[in-house]
Amino acid sequence: MKNTIYVVGMGPGDEAHMTYEAVHVMESADVIVGYKVYIDLVRDRFPDKEFYHTAMRQEEERCRYCFETAMSGKQVALICSGDAGIYGMASLMYEIGREYPDITLRIVPGITAAISGAAVLGAPLNHDFCVVSLSDLLTPWEKIERRLIAAAEGDYAIAIYNPSSHKRADYLMRACDILLEYLEPERACGYVENIGREGERAVVCTLRELRDMQVNMFTTVFIGNSTTEIVNGSLVTKRGYPVEGK
Repeated sequence: MKNTIYVVGMGPGDEAHMTYEAVHVMESADVIVGYKVYIDLVRDRFPDKEFYHTAMRQEEERCRYCFETAMSGKQVALICSGDAGIYGMASLMYEIGREYPDITLRIVPGITAAISGAAVLGAPLNHDFCVVSLSDLLTPWEKIERRLIAAAEGDYAIAIYNPSSHKRADYLMRACDILLEYLEPERACGYVENIGREGERAVVCTLRELRDMQVNMFTTVFIGNSTTEIVNGSLVTKRGYPVEGK
């Protein structure tokens, strides 16, 4: 639809993990816009498209390009890893969109890393859970720390995004140290690297062990709640159903 920008959650990046709607929107678009890593994941699948990408920390430039391109009459799809409304570009597009009243935004949901990573590990989010990002690029560390404490005190299962990077190599360790003040060292945990992509790797461990693990920015970490167990190598948070023999 002309004068509409589609903000597309593409899941982990493999077509098998995209919704039909996401694939259809990208097939229909004239221009696909995104962070370079995400563009590289779909470039071969849509070889006849025009692509535009920017680097990290150039998100506003990327969004404004979408609006200016849509104003020229082209159909635009802005792609985001996972879901566009979960640590994605959807909110920034709405903020900038105030300046472009003739352009309509449509959000196309995708499978976020908390869901796809949980499926790899088993069922770690099968009861109340929260998602916390350790990136302090836009959020002060003091606020992240308060949110981790609140999650631990509330006995939530926790999915942690952006646990580490070259500049934040010790952030997962710092987060675990905070959680260890409230949770037992044997708390069941796990993480998944490169979810749905080449090199996917899953690990289950205790919170004490997780503290010393080396992970990267393409990793999603899971901290169990008080009922979470490692069952036959899978991370499982109980829903509370009565089970005979238990």
